[in-house]
Amino acid sequence: MPAAPDALTIVPITGIGEVRPGDELATIIADAAGAQATPLADGDCLVVTQKVVSKAEGRLVRLDPDDPEAKRKLVESESVRVLRRRGDLIISETRHGFVCANAAIDLSNVDDGWAALLPVDPDRSAKHIRDALRARAGVEVAVVISDTFGRPWQAGLVDVAIGVSGIAGVVDLRDTPDAKGRVLQVTQVAVADEVASAAELVMGKSKAIPVAIVRGLDPSWFREGSARELIRPIDEQLFR
Repeated sequence: MPAAPDALTIVPITGIGEVRPGDELATIIADAAGAQATPLADGDCLVVTQKVVSKAEGRLVRLDPDDPEAKRKLVESESVRVLRRRGDLIISETRHGFVCANAAIDLSNVDDGWAALLPVDPDRSAKHIRDALRARAGVEVAVVISDTFGRPWQAGLVDVAIGVSGIAGVVDLRDTPDAKGRVLQVTQVAVADEVASAAELVMGKSKAIPVAIVRGLDPSWFREGSARELIRPIDEQLFR
Protein backbone atom coordinates (compact mmCIF):
# COMPACT_ATOMS: atom_id res chain seq x y z
CA MET A 1 0.00 0.00 0.00
CA PRO A 2 1.39 3.47 -0.81
CA ALA A 3 2.53 5.35 2.28
CA ALA A 4 0.28 8.15 3.44
CA PRO A 5 1.83 11.63 3.42
CA ASP A 6 3.45 12.58 6.73
CA ALA A 7 2.20 16.15 6.43
CA LEU A 8 0.68 18.39 3.80
CA THR A 9 1.26 22.07 3.17
CA ILE A 10 -1.48 23.95 1.34
CA VAL A 11 -0.52 27.43 0.17
CA PRO A 12 -2.98 29.86 -1.45
CA ILE A 13 -1.51 31.86 -4.33
CA THR A 14 -2.61 35.46 -4.06
CA GLY A 15 -2.31 38.28 -6.57
CA ILE A 16 -3.73 36.38 -9.54
CA GLY A 17 -6.03 39.26 -10.45
CA GLU A 18 -8.79 39.21 -13.05
CA VAL A 19 -8.26 36.61 -15.77
CA ARG A 20 -9.33 37.49 -19.30
CA PRO A 21 -9.83 35.38 -22.44
CA GLY A 22 -6.49 34.57 -24.01
CA ASP A 23 -4.46 34.95 -20.80
CA GLU A 24 -1.73 32.36 -20.24
CA LEU A 25 -2.51 30.96 -16.79
CA ALA A 26 0.86 29.27 -16.37
CA THR A 27 2.67 32.60 -16.64
CA ILE A 28 0.22 34.35 -14.32
CA ILE A 29 0.47 31.55 -11.72
CA ALA A 30 4.26 31.27 -11.82
CA ASP A 31 4.67 35.05 -11.51
CA ALA A 32 2.20 35.30 -8.62
CA ALA A 33 3.81 32.38 -6.77
CA GLY A 34 7.24 33.93 -7.15
CA ALA A 35 6.00 37.35 -6.05
CA GLN A 36 4.76 35.94 -2.75
CA ALA A 37 8.03 34.05 -2.19
CA THR A 38 6.40 30.64 -2.73
CA PRO A 39 7.96 29.52 -6.00
CA LEU A 40 6.65 26.30 -7.49
CA ALA A 41 8.75 23.20 -6.88
CA ASP A 42 8.99 19.74 -8.38
CA GLY A 43 6.41 17.44 -6.81
CA ASP A 44 3.87 20.18 -6.09
CA CYS A 45 0.26 19.73 -7.09
CA LEU A 46 -1.38 22.88 -8.34
CA VAL A 47 -5.14 23.22 -7.88
CA VAL A 48 -6.75 25.73 -10.23
CA THR A 49 -10.43 26.61 -10.11
CA GLN A 50 -12.56 25.97 -13.16
CA LYS A 51 -13.67 29.60 -13.26
CA VAL A 52 -10.27 31.05 -14.18
CA VAL A 53 -9.63 28.24 -16.66
CA SER A 54 -12.95 28.92 -18.35
CA LYS A 55 -12.22 32.65 -18.44
CA ALA A 56 -8.76 32.16 -19.94
CA GLU A 57 -10.21 29.80 -22.57
CA GLY A 58 -13.03 32.19 -23.44
CA ARG A 59 -15.76 29.84 -22.22
CA LEU A 60 -18.06 32.75 -21.42
CA VAL A 61 -21.51 33.43 -22.85
CA ARG A 62 -23.97 36.23 -22.40
CA LEU A 63 -26.90 35.35 -20.14
CA ASP A 64 -29.58 37.48 -18.54
CA PRO A 65 -29.81 36.17 -14.93
CA ASP A 66 -33.43 37.28 -14.80
CA ASP A 67 -34.43 35.20 -17.83
CA PRO A 68 -35.11 31.65 -16.58
CA GLU A 69 -36.03 30.41 -20.04
CA ALA A 70 -32.68 31.50 -21.46
CA LYS A 71 -30.89 29.79 -18.59
CA ARG A 72 -32.89 26.60 -19.12
CA LYS A 73 -31.99 26.52 -22.80
CA LEU A 74 -28.32 27.11 -22.04
CA VAL A 75 -28.27 24.30 -19.46
CA GLU A 76 -29.92 21.92 -21.89
CA SER A 77 -27.49 22.88 -24.65
CA GLU A 78 -24.57 21.98 -22.35
CA SER A 79 -26.12 18.65 -21.32
CA VAL A 80 -26.35 15.25 -22.95
CA ARG A 81 -29.24 14.23 -20.72
CA VAL A 82 -31.46 15.71 -18.04
CA LEU A 83 -31.99 13.49 -15.00
CA ARG A 84 -34.17 15.60 -12.71
CA ARG A 85 -35.91 18.96 -12.57
CA ARG A 86 -37.09 20.87 -9.52
CA GLY A 87 -38.15 24.46 -10.06
CA ASP A 88 -35.28 26.18 -11.83
CA LEU A 89 -32.84 23.46 -10.74
CA ILE A 90 -31.81 20.95 -13.40
CA ILE A 91 -29.67 17.93 -12.61
CA SER A 92 -28.04 16.90 -15.85
CA GLU A 93 -25.12 15.02 -17.32
CA THR A 94 -22.56 17.07 -19.22
CA ARG A 95 -20.65 15.99 -22.29
CA HIS A 96 -17.74 15.21 -19.99
CA GLY A 97 -19.81 12.67 -18.04
CA PHE A 98 -20.29 14.82 -14.93
CA VAL A 99 -23.68 14.66 -13.24
CA CYS A 100 -24.25 18.02 -11.58
CA ALA A 101 -26.58 20.96 -11.11
CA ASN A 102 -27.36 23.10 -14.15
CA ALA A 103 -24.54 21.56 -16.25
CA ALA A 104 -22.08 23.37 -13.91
CA ILE A 105 -22.94 26.70 -15.57
CA ASP A 106 -21.86 29.40 -13.15
CA LEU A 107 -22.84 33.04 -12.74
CA SER A 108 -20.68 33.74 -9.68
CA ASN A 109 -17.42 35.68 -9.96
CA VAL A 110 -18.13 36.70 -13.55
CA ASP A 111 -19.29 40.05 -14.90
CA ASP A 112 -23.02 40.78 -14.77
CA GLY A 113 -24.84 39.43 -17.79
CA TRP A 114 -22.33 36.64 -18.39
CA ALA A 115 -22.10 32.96 -17.48
CA ALA A 116 -19.10 30.65 -17.36
CA LEU A 117 -19.26 27.24 -19.03
CA LEU A 118 -17.06 24.28 -18.25
CA PRO A 119 -13.85 23.94 -20.28
CA VAL A 120 -14.36 21.84 -23.38
CA ASP A 121 -11.76 19.29 -22.20
CA PRO A 122 -10.66 19.92 -18.58
CA ASP A 123 -7.98 17.18 -18.69
CA ARG A 124 -6.46 18.89 -21.73
CA SER A 125 -6.66 22.24 -19.93
CA ALA A 126 -4.83 20.78 -16.93
CA LYS A 127 -2.15 19.29 -19.19
CA HIS A 128 -1.70 22.62 -20.97
CA ILE A 129 -1.05 24.41 -17.67
CA ARG A 130 1.32 21.65 -16.56
CA ASP A 131 3.28 21.64 -19.83
CA ALA A 132 3.46 25.43 -19.90
CA LEU A 133 4.77 25.56 -16.34
CA ARG A 134 7.42 23.00 -17.22
CA ALA A 135 8.47 25.13 -20.20
CA ARG A 136 8.34 28.51 -18.45
CA ALA A 137 9.35 27.74 -14.87
CA GLY A 138 11.28 24.49 -15.31
CA VAL A 139 9.21 22.62 -12.70
CA GLU A 140 7.47 19.27 -12.84
CA VAL A 141 4.12 19.67 -11.12
CA ALA A 142 0.72 18.01 -11.23
CA VAL A 143 -2.37 20.06 -12.01
CA VAL A 144 -5.94 19.56 -10.81
CA ILE A 145 -8.77 21.72 -12.11
CA SER A 146 -11.46 21.97 -9.45
CA ASP A 147 -15.13 22.85 -9.41
CA THR A 148 -17.83 22.95 -6.75
CA PHE A 149 -20.42 20.17 -6.83
CA GLY A 150 -23.30 19.24 -4.58
CA ARG A 151 -23.80 15.70 -3.26
CA PRO A 152 -27.00 13.69 -3.67
CA TRP A 153 -27.18 12.25 -0.16
CA GLN A 154 -25.49 14.89 2.00
CA ALA A 155 -25.96 18.61 2.52
CA GLY A 156 -23.32 21.11 1.52
CA LEU A 157 -20.95 21.60 -1.38
CA VAL A 158 -17.45 20.25 -1.94
CA ASP A 159 -14.78 20.96 -4.51
CA VAL A 160 -13.98 18.05 -6.81
CA ALA A 161 -11.55 17.43 -9.66
CA ILE A 162 -12.91 17.93 -13.17
CA GLY A 163 -9.50 18.03 -14.87
CA VAL A 164 -6.34 16.13 -13.96
CA SER A 165 -2.80 15.94 -15.30
CA GLY A 166 0.24 14.45 -13.65
CA ILE A 167 -1.51 12.82 -10.70
CA ALA A 168 -3.82 9.85 -10.26
CA GLY A 169 -7.52 10.50 -10.39
CA VAL A 170 -8.09 7.36 -8.34
CA VAL A 171 -5.59 5.29 -6.34
CA ASP A 172 -6.62 1.63 -6.35
CA LEU A 173 -5.83 -0.09 -3.04
CA ARG A 174 -7.61 -3.33 -3.79
CA ASP A 175 -5.57 -6.46 -3.01
CA THR A 176 -3.30 -4.50 -0.67
CA PRO A 177 -3.25 -4.98 3.14
CA ASP A 178 -4.82 -2.54 5.57
CA ALA A 179 -3.19 -1.55 8.87
CA LYS A 180 -4.31 -4.86 10.42
CA GLY A 181 -3.06 -6.94 7.53
CA ARG A 182 -6.52 -7.58 6.08
CA VAL A 183 -6.58 -7.52 2.28
CA LEU A 184 -8.71 -4.67 0.96
CA GLN A 185 -11.41 -5.72 -1.46
CA VAL A 186 -13.10 -2.56 -2.75
CA THR A 187 -11.08 0.46 -1.61
CA GLN A 188 -10.38 2.96 -4.37
CA VAL A 189 -9.41 6.42 -3.15
CA ALA A 190 -10.52 9.47 -5.15
CA VAL A 191 -7.19 11.21 -4.61
CA ALA A 192 -7.76 14.06 -7.08
CA ASP A 193 -11.11 14.92 -5.47
CA GLU A 194 -9.51 14.93 -2.02
CA VAL A 195 -6.74 17.24 -3.21
CA ALA A 196 -9.30 19.59 -4.76
CA SER A 197 -11.34 19.72 -1.55
CA ALA A 198 -8.26 20.28 0.59
CA ALA A 199 -7.15 23.21 -1.56
CA GLU A 200 -10.58 24.82 -1.39
CA LEU A 201 -10.15 25.26 2.37
CA VAL A 202 -7.58 27.98 1.72
CA MET A 203 -9.15 29.40 -1.45
CA GLY A 204 -12.74 29.87 -0.29
CA LYS A 205 -15.62 31.22 -2.34
CA SER A 206 -15.20 34.94 -1.72
CA LYS A 207 -11.45 35.47 -1.31
CA ALA A 208 -10.61 35.84 -5.02
CA ILE A 209 -7.95 33.14 -4.63
CA PRO A 210 -8.35 30.74 -7.57
CA VAL A 211 -5.09 28.79 -7.22
CA ALA A 212 -3.38 26.86 -4.42
CA ILE A 213 -0.31 24.68 -4.06
CA VAL A 214 -0.71 21.32 -2.32
CA ARG A 215 2.73 20.17 -1.22
CA GLY A 216 3.81 16.89 0.36
CA LEU A 217 1.63 14.39 -1.50
CA ASP A 218 2.72 10.77 -1.81
CA PRO A 219 5.13 10.60 -4.78
CA SER A 220 3.58 7.30 -5.89
CA TRP A 221 0.38 9.17 -6.74
CA PHE A 222 2.10 11.18 -9.48
CA ARG A 223 1.41 9.68 -12.89
CA GLU A 224 -0.52 10.48 -16.06
CA GLY A 225 -3.99 10.73 -14.57
CA SER A 226 -7.39 11.79 -15.83
CA ALA A 227 -10.62 13.05 -14.31
CA ARG A 228 -12.34 10.34 -16.31
CA GLU A 229 -11.09 7.87 -13.70
CA LEU A 230 -13.49 9.50 -11.25
CA ILE A 231 -16.60 8.89 -13.34
CA ARG A 232 -18.23 5.61 -12.41
CA PRO A 233 -19.04 3.51 -15.49
CA ILE A 234 -22.74 3.57 -16.26
CA ASP A 235 -23.14 -0.18 -15.64
CA GLU A 236 -21.80 0.35 -12.11
CA GLN A 237 -24.06 3.27 -11.24
CA LEU A 238 -26.76 2.34 -8.75
CA PHE A 239 -28.89 5.47 -9.16
CA ARG A 240 -29.90 7.19 -12.38
